[in-house]
Amino acid sequence: MRIVFMGTPEYSATVLTQVHSAGLGDIVGVITVPDREQGRGRKLNTSPVKRTSEQLGLRILQPKSLRPPDVHEDIASLNPDVVIVVAYGLILPQSLLNIPIHGCLNLHPSLLPKYRGASPVVSAIRNGDKQTGMSLMLLDAGMDTGPIIKQKIVETSDTDTAETLTDALFAYGSELLLDSLVPWVNGHISASPQDEHHATTSKKVDKSDGRADWTLSAQALDRLRRAFTPWPGLYTSWSEKTLKLLSTVPIESQDVTDIPGTVVRINELDTPLAIVTSNGLLGIQKLQLEGKTPVSAQEFLRGYPSVEGAVFQ
Repeated sequence: MRIVFMGTPEYSATVLTQVHSAGLGDIVGVITVPDREQGRGRKLNTSPVKRTSEQLGLRILQPKSLRPPDVHEDIASLNPDVVIVVAYGLILPQSLLNIPIHGCLNLHPSLLPKYRGASPVVSAIRNGDKQTGMSLMLLDAGMDTGPIIKQKIVETSDTDTAETLTDALFAYGSELLLDSLVPWVNGHISASPQDEHHATTSKKVDKSDGRADWTLSAQALDRLRRAFTPWPGLYTSWSEKTLKLLSTVPIESQDVTDIPGTVVRINELDTPLAIVTSNGLLGIQKLQLEGKTPVSAQEFLRGYPSVEGAVFQ
């Protein structure tokens, strides 16, 4: 079996390593994003998938776009039986989807057709879903609309962040892919169309989404903080600076009459500060003021005692 792998981030590189180690076929090429200049020194930054491919001695292609005819010719020349796509970052045109005999297989971190689109893991945490999952699908020209080959249900927890849940889902996704790849190519399993009546879409996350709205409940704000970890985080403003809330815990409503956004002191060892919400208190365990390093709530309170009683807008 001749395999072409497409991907970009760290968890995609982990799947690539698993596919390579399994030895189910020959990885004849890896397609990832071009190197990008980054920072003041304009140093070239390479994707985790490229770095892993170099370590494994795999052929690497880094087209700026998938649409030029010469890109199609380069991929077709690899003569792939199947293309595996894991968070590559661009929609594949139909002309490319037609190249591999057994299609382009994609790992998507949701139970499709729920949460198609850009932020399925963020959406699952943000909405307080008790379950999510991983879908192995056959790509078509739409946005996550292709038929489903296999799915894995995964339980979520109240401590999951987008980062930890993504890592866990793609670990399950590797198993799903490796268990299904040979049976799929041999025609022993088939794909089922998605139920369009249950389709939902997740939108791209914007930095402004992380600004705390204190009229929400403490539970909802804690979910947002976890959903937006590592980016854009949950943040507010204080003394004309951005204040990031790095670790929080929802606390059931106490006898507090202050308006939402008020910072109060509570008698909890690791959570001495809390913010009043529309329902309950959002306990603060770790935070970071703009231009400063992250500190515990105890350290912050010692350095900035005036924060007690402040009202965050």
